[in-house]
Amino acid sequence: MSILLIQSHYQDPFGMSPPAFAEATAQGKLITVREMELTEAHFAAASGLITTTHLDQVGFLRYAPAVASLLDRGGRWIFNGHMLRPILPELGAYIPMPQPKRADFVQVRQFDHPVFTGIDQRMLETNRGVAGFYGRGHNPMPSGAVAINTLGPAAVPVDWIWARPAGGEILSHAGNEFWGCGDDPDIKKQLAGRVIAWLAGDLNR
Repeated sequence: MSILLIQSHYQDPFGMSPPAFAEATAQGKLITVREMELTEAHFAAASGLITTTHLDQVGFLRYAPAVASLLDRGGRWIFNGHMLRPILPELGAYIPMPQPKRADFVQVRQFDHPVFTGIDQRMLETNRGVAGFYGRGHNPMPSGAVAINTLGPAAVPVDWIWARPAGGEILSHAGNEFWGCGDDPDIKKQLAGRVIAWLAGDLNR
C-alpha cells in the first residue's frame, strides 16, 4: 500500500507532488491524485493520507466512508489547514485566534511526536521574518487527542495527534503545510521525510 496525496484543483497541475516529496514519489511510496480524478479505490489502496490547505472540503465529504475505512484499518492521515467541513463526527470546525499579536505566534513543543523530534520549533515561527504563516488558530481536539505544538500564552493547539478509538491516527495542523514553513531548507526536507516515514508506519507515536 502507498501514501495518497490529494492535490487540489486550485493548485498547479504541472507541479503535482511538492519537490519535498519527489524521492518518495520516485520510490513508489507516494501517489498524488488530483481531486477531480479521485475515487474510493484510491483510499482502499492507501495506508496513509495527506490533505493540503487547498482541499475542497465540501467535495471531500463524499469520501467520508472511505476515509473512515482507511483509518479503521490502522491508516494515518495528516490534515493541513482550517477544518471547515469536519468529515468525521468527532472533529470540529476551526477556531481562529482573536486579534493575535506577535507573542501569540510563539511556538512551544508540548509533546515529542516523532515527526517533530529534535526540531527547534522556533525555526518554523517565521517566513522571511514574518510570523503567522504556521498557524493562527486551531482545529478543536477530539477527546483523547494530545497537543504537539501550541501557540502563544493561550497554548492554542495548532498541532495535535489523535489515536482514534476505532483505529488509525490523525495528525492535525491548522495552517499552511508545516514542512513548507520556516526558512531553513534542511528542516523542511527533514520534516517532509518524516511525514512520509510516519504515514508509512516507520515512525511510531
